[in-house]
Formats: sequence, C-alpha cells, structure tokens
Amino acid sequence: MSKIGVTLIGLGPMGQAMVRKLLANDHAVTVWNRTASRADALVAEGATRAADVGAALAANNVVILSLTDYQAMYDILGTATDALAGKVVVNLSSDTPARTREAATWLAGHGAELLTGGVMVPAELVGEEGAYVFYSGSRAIFDKYAPVLGVIGRPDYVGEDIALAQLYYQAQLDIFLTSLSAYLHATALLNSAGVSAESFRPYAEDNFRSMGMYLGEAAKQIDTGKHPGDLASVVMMGATADHIVGASEDAGIDTGLPLAVKAHYDRAIEAGHGADSWTSLIERIKRP
Repeated sequence: MSKIGVTLIGLGPMGQAMVRKLLANDHAVTVWNRTASRADALVAEGATRAADVGAALAANNVVILSLTDYQAMYDILGTATDALAGKVVVNLSSDTPARTREAATWLAGHGAELLTGGVMVPAELVGEEGAYVFYSGSRAIFDKYAPVLGVIGRPDYVGEDIALAQLYYQAQLDIFLTSLSAYLHATALLNSAGVSAESFRPYAEDNFRSMGMYLGEAAKQIDTGKHPGDLASVVMMGATADHIVGASEDAGIDTGLPLAVKAHYDRAIEAGHGADSWTSLIERIKRP
C-alpha cells in the first residue's frame, strides 16, 4: 500500500514531533510555518518546504493543522481559500466545541471537510506507545486516513458530531489540570507546616494511582442516576471539604480551589442529596 502524502501547518514542538514521526514512517510531508526558520531542521531531515500557504495546500489532500487555536486556522488558511476545495483538514488545535462547529461550516463553504482531533500526549510522546488522539467527523474520511493518522498516536474515533473529539479532549484536560492544581494546593498545605514536596510525593503518587478504582462504580451510578450513599454520603464528604477550607485558611494559602469543591457539596445538600453518594454532585454540576 502506497504511503499517503501529508501537509502539516504549524511547527511548534507538537507539529515538529508529528512531522518527524511521519517522515520516520516514510510519508512524504510538506510543511509550512509563519516563522519559516522553524522548518529548517525538518527540511534537512526530508520534509518539503512550501513557499506559501497555497502551495502547502496544493501539495496534498490531507492537511494537518497543529496551531494554538481555531482563529489561527482562519488567519492562515484564509489567505488561500481558493486552494481548499477537495481538502481534508485535520485540525488538532484546541478550542471550544462551538468554534469547532463554526470551523466545519467555514471549511465546507470552501469545499473542504473538517476532521477534528485532540492529541492526548505532550510533544515528546507523539507516536510513542500509549499515545492516542480523539477524532470526530465523517466516519468514511476517518477510516480512509486512519493509517497515516495512526503514526501520530492511536486514532480513537468518537463519532460523527464534529465537536465530539474536542469535548473528549477538553474533558480529559479538565481532569488533568484540576488534578495538578489539587496536587499543588495539597503540597502548599503541607509546606505551611514545613513539609517538603519530596516528603509528600510518595503519598501523592499513591493517591493518584488509586483514583481509578472509584470510576467503575461511579460511572454506573452516574449513568443510572442512582446514587446510594451507604459508603460515603455527601454530608460526610462535604464536612471534609469544609475542613480543607478551614485548614487552608489557617495555613494562609489560597482557598479558591477548596471553596469551589465545597460549593459543589453545599449545593448538593441544598438540593436534597445529603444522604446520597458523592456522585450525586453531578446533578448540580449539570444543572447549577
């Protein structure tokens, strides 16, 4: 089977990592970046430098975008819309679902089709074992180009809704960013008593590793809408949330995160979920 040629626009660390993996797998890659010098090393390694955006689009049917956001797509592709007809634009940039749908309409108006993606690893892990990317949009287009997309990371198709990959991506980062902030807050809490981050680290690692054990039952309760609180009720866990706020105030550290968590428990109790499981908090999160 012949290798698929790819155009890649956006040569930050993520884009450069993708180009190198594609080249290593014998795909012809045409590159373009607003700062042209970022392509120098990649051209030396076998990529083809496009003279301008129009030439980059003309080079291949598949155009991968690795940009800051969707506005950058308009800024760049908007200079060569006459070259978009018949192209498949795989946008791996982060933005909101609403802007993703707007982008699909804009591209369709120029004869191109959008395939949305969300890369779930940092640049250094692109194409490595465990790397994966969410995709949504046309199933037929995804199936056609899955072999080349698989070079970047395992391609996980999540549905025809063009914005669904973006939602999966944001949901994963929601967990990731919040968890990192929680770790920093917890470390600051212990720092206030002179405990080093290194002393706390093994306990924090153990906590992170154990979190997954709660998700199987939690998902079942969320999907069924039944939240038995016989093991850990909202009232009981809400009291702990309140104690964390108090400990943070005593330590003189920022209380924004624990107050936000406490507010979830307070609202759930106000809504009559005090005797239910902590999973019942989702009912107030969905309907604040």
